[in-house]
Amino acid sequence: MSANSVSLAYLVAALLFILALKGLSSPVSARRGNVFGMVGMAIAVITTMTITDNWVYISLAIIVGGAVGAVVARRIQMTAMPELVAAMHSLVGLAAVLIAMSSFYIAQHGVALHLSNRIELFIGTFIGAITFTGSIVAFGKLSGKLGNKPLRFAGQHWVNLALGLVMIGFGIAFSISPGWTPFLIMTVIALALGFLLIMPIGGADMPVVVSMLNSYSGWAAAGIGFTLNNNMLIIAGSLVGSSGAILSYIMCKAMNRAFLNVILGGFGGGEGAVAEAGDGVQKTYRSGSAEDAAFMMGNADSVIIVPGYGLAVARAQHAINEMSKMLTEKGIKVRYAIHPVAGRMPGHMNVLLAEAEVPYDQVVEMDEINNEFADTDVVLVIGANDVVNPAAKTDPNSPIYGMPILEAHKARTVLIVKRSMAAGYAGLDNDLFYLDKSMMVFGDAKKVVEDIIKSLQH
Repeated sequence: MSANSVSLAYLVAALLFILALKGLSSPVSARRGNVFGMVGMAIAVITTMTITDNWVYISLAIIVGGAVGAVVARRIQMTAMPELVAAMHSLVGLAAVLIAMSSFYIAQHGVALHLSNRIELFIGTFIGAITFTGSIVAFGKLSGKLGNKPLRFAGQHWVNLALGLVMIGFGIAFSISPGWTPFLIMTVIALALGFLLIMPIGGADMPVVVSMLNSYSGWAAAGIGFTLNNNMLIIAGSLVGSSGAILSYIMCKAMNRAFLNVILGGFGGGEGAVAEAGDGVQKTYRSGSAEDAAFMMGNADSVIIVPGYGLAVARAQHAINEMSKMLTEKGIKVRYAIHPVAGRMPGHMNVLLAEAEVPYDQVVEMDEINNEFADTDVVLVIGANDVVNPAAKTDPNSPIYGMPILEAHKARTVLIVKRSMAAGYAGLDNDLFYLDKSMMVFGDAKKVVEDIIKSLQH
């Protein structure tokens, strides 16, 4: 292909990537957005294959990687989607580091790198290295292998600052006088920084971390594009990087968190202990059965369902959709309230409900539905915790104070489906459980919903 043809093809692919992002902004157009993205990527890959002599090796790598990806995609559960995304981000970061190393090796045996090229290598390498180890830590936390407690030590911020300055110093040394010693030292420090930056972040801030690492992986890809002098990769990486940064801002706003505070170590706790009052006296709560819940919802005019990570763990999305259909057939208005950080990653609940073919018009975002809770007869909170905790509005001493929540406590009746009274992912007790209008329904989410369905049928 001629240079003009290559540029035109890359331009078309870039436009399709932009249309893909536009399509993914809404569940209604998400399928179309995915199609645009896949077609754009196909054009970019085919075009790149025409301008290289190594198409055999590239094709072999695509076949192997694609086969592994297809197997993983078919086997992965929705509950494991967040850690899968983190794992994918780590591979992008690793690719950036390896490409930078290979480019520097080739440059040593060919044309010398200009100062601008060395700066690009430095930036792309340290972003990729931080993305790699940071994503591995995020994977470990999201999968439960590392626990969700923040790992902090005295003077950690000063250690991170010192390492960052040393890394930049060796990066500058590499840019001025290229050599393997400053390059490798800078890379090792960046790998350590990725670990140290994510370990102090608690479970409650993981949605922000996922979107932040998404942004990092995009900038790492853009750095690869500069290294390879590939405009298409620069554009695609910049789109991912900027969209991830915007998403991180949205997540922080949804949690009333400053982005720097998250990066410097957010709140978050352990697995959660039995909820107790501040004086050590056990709080009282009301509990009921699935039959009680079915009776209350079956006699209501309106029901709002608040899904959370527990719904995903129990794989209850199909059962909850069946229950919703039964309530709708009885003339009851049913909607789903979605908090921006519900689940373990942005959009987790939206994807989960879409998988169960819940009608899009029943799924409503927090800002749109919060005003309707006060006029709602029954709210069913299933698997959610921190995103409905009234302490965010009433307790100035709470770590989540000021975080926007779904105002389920304003409804006439609140039903909460949980396995136990253990605290949520942020390690905080929930005042909603102890309100006079609240009723706890203990058990596996899927089993409880199936029991509710049986009761509604009779």
